[in-house]
Amino acid sequence: MTARIYRPAKSATQSGMGRTRRWILVYAPARPRTIEPLMGWTSSDDMNSQVRLSFATKEEAIEYATRNGIDYRVEEPTPAGARRAMSYSDNFRPGRPQPWTH
Repeated sequence: MTARIYRPAKSATQSGMGRTRRWILVYAPARPRTIEPLMGWTSSDDMNSQVRLSFATKEEAIEYATRNGIDYRVEEPTPAGARRAMSYSDNFRPGRPQPWTH
C-alpha cells in the first residue's frame, strides 16, 4: 500500500491561503473502481481510499508513514508566482499605461 504526502494548493475560488498550510497523507487506490451492475454506480471495496490524514509538517507525515511501515512518495508544492500588489483605484490613476476604455 502506497501513500502520497503533499501540501494542497489553494483552490481557484479562494483568494486566501486557507487549508493550504497542512500536509496531507492519502493512500493510493489498491484496486481500480468497478461499476456496480444493478444501479450502474461506481463502487470500491478499498477502505484506505477513504482515509485522509492531516499533519502540521512534512516531517511529521514522513515519520508517521515510516513508523507504520507505509511506502510513501512526497510531492513538493510548487512555489507561487510573485503577484504585484494593486488596488482598485489603480485602474483610474492618471499615469496608467493604457487608458481606461469604458
